[in-house]
Amino acid sequence: MFQSLKYGNELKPLVEEVEKMIKPIHEKIEERIDRNQFRVLKSYQNHKVSDSHFIPSTGYGYDDYGRDTLDKIYAEVFGGEAGLVRVQMISGTHAIATALYGVLRPGDELLYITGKPYDTLEEIIGIRGQGTGSLKEYGITYNSVDITEDGKFDFQAVAKALKSNTKMVAIQRSKGYAARPSFTIDQIEEIIRFVKEIKTDVVVFVDNCYGEFTEDLEPCHVGADLIAGSLIKNPGGGLAKTGGYIVGKQKWVEACSYRLTVPGIGAEAGASLYNLQDMYQGFFLAPHVVGQSLKGAVFTAALLERLGMNSNPKWDSKRTDLIQAVQFDDRDKMVAFCQAIQFASPINSHVTPYPAYMPGYEDDVIMAAGTFIQGASIELTADGPTRPPYVVYVQGGLTYSHVKLAICIALNSLLEKGLIQL
Repeated sequence: MFQSLKYGNELKPLVEEVEKMIKPIHEKIEERIDRNQFRVLKSYQNHKVSDSHFIPSTGYGYDDYGRDTLDKIYAEVFGGEAGLVRVQMISGTHAIATALYGVLRPGDELLYITGKPYDTLEEIIGIRGQGTGSLKEYGITYNSVDITEDGKFDFQAVAKALKSNTKMVAIQRSKGYAARPSFTIDQIEEIIRFVKEIKTDVVVFVDNCYGEFTEDLEPCHVGADLIAGSLIKNPGGGLAKTGGYIVGKQKWVEACSYRLTVPGIGAEAGASLYNLQDMYQGFFLAPHVVGQSLKGAVFTAALLERLGMNSNPKWDSKRTDLIQAVQFDDRDKMVAFCQAIQFASPINSHVTPYPAYMPGYEDDVIMAAGTFIQGASIELTADGPTRPPYVVYVQGGLTYSHVKLAICIALNSLLEKGLIQL
């Protein structure tokens, strides 16, 4: 690779220096892969998974025991009483919305305690757009509590915000498109304990997108009542072609299933078609693939910091999700970096992405996503809204090697254009 790059001779010693520096962190990630892989393996064995679990179902999907067993595996691995894993959930946003609508009723309040939620949830809540079909239209109120200046939960403000009609406290584990740090499992455990002491009947929901298998435990292991995420992110392992999941307390998962389908049917229907093998195999591979992504994120942060760029989290910080934020000085550098990542992708490497409108987002978004599965952020992507301070969110990577190659190719492109200097 270095021989094929104009600035390869200059980049090679930097890469070698960085890889030597981050080796201890990579070794710790490998240990975590082993622990999470063991938990998944034991669950598959406990539920006696066989090739008969991969048989497709059609039509109503009644008696689909492959689908139903996968529900139980997700619940066991993620620390819940029940699970709902469905191709009918089209995205992480859909899974989250299913959880919100499944639990909340007119007169209830939804309280986000990690500040303003991810862009695609704003129209669902009703704080942006026309409000059609939103929680607001159903008479469900919303409030949020900002985090502290140092990026932590504001316990005092959360205590003041809890009201008699606060039905759900929501936590967005990952930073999303925000500048704040992502929240670790230890931090989530502490705030759940605090909230439950004040209001024992409140439902604690965690948006778990990008977080699965990045730590040894998941939010349900430490007291969350409900979590949700996307199968084309971490738990799909790069193989699941669509879908989402919800895991948590039996009562609330059942309520979510009634929202996803209809009351009286719930989780009993929903054909899996030909997706089950990919979903099973992807979930089995997920601990390893997530580990590869984490190793790539550490490398990305370390190399870019070595070149004087600002990253979040820092290369040696504790990680709880896949997202590596990199700040650029201006819009042109941001766009050029994303375009270079696209050129270093296995799919659509000949395509040039530009900032444009995307459904659910307030600002134009540039998205480098040369992925085998459309929008799959367990695969290497680089994207962000083109607004100050011009932050690119680099995430995913099916293999560490691809992340390393792509970042080097992208930096070579920026050097060729004179946008950065070594």
